[in-house]
Amino acid sequence: MLGCTARPTGRTTTIRYAVAATAAAMLGLAGCTAPEAGSVEGGAPSPPAAAPVGPARTGTPQLQVSEVAGGLSHVWDVGVLPDGRVLVTQRDGRIALLSSARPGATVTRVTADVSDVFVRGEGGMMGMVVHPDFAQTRRFTTCQTHMQGSTPTDVRLVTWQLSTDGTSASRVADPLVGGMPINQSGRHSGCRPTVGADGALLVGTGDTARGTIPQDLTSLGGKVLRIDLATGGPAPGNPFADAGNPAQRLVLSYGHRNVQGVAVSPSTGWAYSAEHGPTTDDEVNLLRPGANYGWDPSQGGTVGGYDESVPMTDLKRFPDTVPAAWSSGSPVEAVSGAAFLSGPQWGDLDGALAVGALRGEKLLLMRVGADGSVTEVTVPPPLDGAYGRLRAVRLAPDGALLVSTSNGSDDRVLRIDPV
Repeated sequence: MLGCTARPTGRTTTIRYAVAATAAAMLGLAGCTAPEAGSVEGGAPSPPAAAPVGPARTGTPQLQVSEVAGGLSHVWDVGVLPDGRVLVTQRDGRIALLSSARPGATVTRVTADVSDVFVRGEGGMMGMVVHPDFAQTRRFTTCQTHMQGSTPTDVRLVTWQLSTDGTSASRVADPLVGGMPINQSGRHSGCRPTVGADGALLVGTGDTARGTIPQDLTSLGGKVLRIDLATGGPAPGNPFADAGNPAQRLVLSYGHRNVQGVAVSPSTGWAYSAEHGPTTDDEVNLLRPGANYGWDPSQGGTVGGYDESVPMTDLKRFPDTVPAAWSSGSPVEAVSGAAFLSGPQWGDLDGALAVGALRGEKLLLMRVGADGSVTEVTVPPPLDGAYGRLRAVRLAPDGALLVSTSNGSDDRVLRIDPV
């Protein structure tokens, strides 16, 4: 169903979670401070990106939710093109193009060879980024589970070129990066790519429910990777750039469980991950180059299988691990996509981190302090259980927030505007 559905507005609901008190505690190192404002995690300093222009607003705005398009299936990610149209990836292996990011958009299926996409469980056609130079190259990159014949082989990044009429896409780099581990059930496949403030590609990956992978620096699973978007090689300034193993050179951070969201603050360049916990402690983490985030279901290789009773951030086993900027406690929300709100139209929500929740069926708005810590979490009533599972969360160039549902049938792309 296409059209616009306005939802009731109202005051946000504040909910209690574990939040980091100081940047030093969050970064987990004595005497450590938050990254310098305007710096890029894992790379050279870069000026903050310009915020979208909108009418200035004071106080906390109410939110209006409208439906951009429906009739989709497990929308995993969205990306707005320079002309305002929106690319959409669906977990079942399809790519769609919406005519706009506004209510009443039409949906066109993009013809592409996706016959090698392994669709099972949490795997399929997953995250996507539109290249910053799309206006010249028409390129975008997807993250997808791959099979050879009928055998799943890896999770990989594939770069595509969209035809000028937007009806088809052809492969340009296949893979841009390959070799990310895969589980035959599709479990913990990740995978969310986001372009960082310096143009490097940040990719959150899953540990495929294998105990040793998160702490194994030679595996691309359970990591946040930092990649040169043009070559697929390590981005300049990576913390393990001199490692003998080629996979390790791509690693920005490790000890993650199943990263479903990566967001970069336009004002500071700081990058955050959103990831699933086991039965407790979903996390949002401020990413620090070379840092360990403490997930180790193998207990240092002393147990077999996948022991999910260990802490999400194991400070006892790894004293220098980085504590979470935010933790859900119990029950988990199954956090997914994430993006920073930006622009004066958002009032005092300008700079807040928006995080979608699958199990929790809500949008979490996290206020971030000057030291990088999460200081408050609120839930806007129009996005609290009204649409089911929320997966993709991306900021459009005009400052609106695009959010997708992931319920499995008649999934939608929603537009959230401050009013």
